[in-house]
Amino acid sequence: MTPNPILGVCFHWLGGLASGSFYVPYRGVKQWAWETYWLAGGVFSWLFAPWILALTMTHDLTAVLREAPASSLFWAYTFGTLWGLGGLTFGLTMRYLGMSLGMAVALGYTAAFGTLLPPIFRGDFSAQVLGTRSGQVILFGVAVCLVGIAFAGAAGVSKEREMSEVQKRQAIREFDLKRGLLVATFSGIMSACFAYGLAAGDPIKALTIQHGTAVLWQGLPVLVVVLAGGLTTNFIWCVYLNIRNRTGYQYFHSKIRDDGSTSPDVQPVLENVTDAPAEEMAAAIAVAREPAVRAPMLSNYFFCALAGTTWYMQFFFYTMGETQMGRYKFSSWTLHMASIIIFSTLWGIALKEWKGAGRRTKWLIALSLIVLISSTIIVGYGNYLGTTAS
Repeated sequence: MTPNPILGVCFHWLGGLASGSFYVPYRGVKQWAWETYWLAGGVFSWLFAPWILALTMTHDLTAVLREAPASSLFWAYTFGTLWGLGGLTFGLTMRYLGMSLGMAVALGYTAAFGTLLPPIFRGDFSAQVLGTRSGQVILFGVAVCLVGIAFAGAAGVSKEREMSEVQKRQAIREFDLKRGLLVATFSGIMSACFAYGLAAGDPIKALTIQHGTAVLWQGLPVLVVVLAGGLTTNFIWCVYLNIRNRTGYQYFHSKIRDDGSTSPDVQPVLENVTDAPAEEMAAAIAVAREPAVRAPMLSNYFFCALAGTTWYMQFFFYTMGETQMGRYKFSSWTLHMASIIIFSTLWGIALKEWKGAGRRTKWLIALSLIVLISSTIIVGYGNYLGTTAS
């Protein structure tokens, strides 16, 4: 199959739309603590959806995983668990730096490390990136993406400056720049491990193609392994919170216990950097629930399943887009990150997150969208040059 970078960019936009939208169904979950609905949705994100789609769209999945090199399975799984750690520490980044600055710093690290380190480790960076026109254009597109992230962070900081002192203290009660930057660095690098896990799964992709799987679906078996690692980390953390906050009963019983378990004080929103929702969505989940006697179990599980499946679709489309980028498939991570921020910002606008913002803030928002969209076009063009080079 001849790579088609334009189609690849479209796939990555679809992935960004899925990532920027998956929090919307969680708004329908009632009377459950964060750890309960996050794990309920996560079972669909990290277990059900990867296996069902891989079994449906690829050939001999179990045989491919049995034949895969142990080192490839190990590193794909390990990087998945490290990516999970990035998600957990992302919550601390928000605590110490605030949503806007924290997201900009963490996403910047994630975009840079997730895009550039794989070709550096493979030894391809000098020859394929710095040494070719197409690689140089892609590298320029990565830089433009980072500028767009910086503008998005500046818009958030500008918005925070427009708040009163009381509002600022409510938004960032534990602001600590030095500690926040250290945590953001760790979170951003760990979250970039998802890209490393996908790269470690290259032998698995080759095997599934040998078994007759279409090139477009070659990444699906790798997602099974990487997301198993993510499931491990998130499962341990959510079960720990279920035990600590006495919320484990919520999976099985609809009757609400009046023990403070649904208090927003014990509901940390610890989504992964690469899943960061608009601020309004995150806030909507954390607000105190209105008093109720029972939780709507059927609808809660439905919305969790919908949210979890939508979350998975970001990487479903990611792996499809990666197949269209040719030898510069490492650039897929930049396209993914830019698309996430674009659609998260658009959701924030639709949900009136920026309502009442000043003119400077609105200009920065518009500028960030323009620059980020431009970065995806530049990266796509660089990949196109790579496919046409002799």
